[in-house]
Amino acid sequence: MNVTLTAADLIAFEKEIAALFIAKQILAPVHLTGGNEDQLIQIFQKHVEERDWICTSWRSHYHCLLKGVPPEQLRKAIVAGRSISLCFPDHRIVSSGIVGGMAPIAVGLAMGIRRKEDRRKVVCFLGDMTYEAGVVQESIKYSRWHNLPVLWVV
Repeated sequence: MNVTLTAADLIAFEKEIAALFIAKQILAPVHLTGGNEDQLIQIFQKHVEERDWICTSWRSHYHCLLKGVPPEQLRKAIVAGRSISLCFPDHRIVSSGIVGGMAPIAVGLAMGIRRKEDRRKVVCFLGDMTYEAGVVQESIKYSRWHNLPVLWVV
């Protein structure tokens, strides 16, 4: 994917969200991230195509921006209280605040892609502790047994 954002752009966005939260303009939980900007940019450049689906967790601001969600649209959704479950189907990105909840959704999306004999894939981002969850392990095994187009990123 052609990524035009820099690590500094991502960090500036998160700082703005933090300031909005501190100013009580965001009244719902917000999970900020940081420190992995360069790695995420590399993953998106090497492994994500515009046509691919992204499945992610409650720390999805960077994923949304890198997938092409306009910052204004993302900011509006966060201020509206949807930070931990951002979904932008037009950009093929879904997230969930449920630990491990995205793994079976990623498998379902990949099954649909496989049945259509499509060239897309699903890229599912997981935290290191979420990776240990039973539902995640079962989803990874299922995707491998059925040769589904899922890239698991921990």
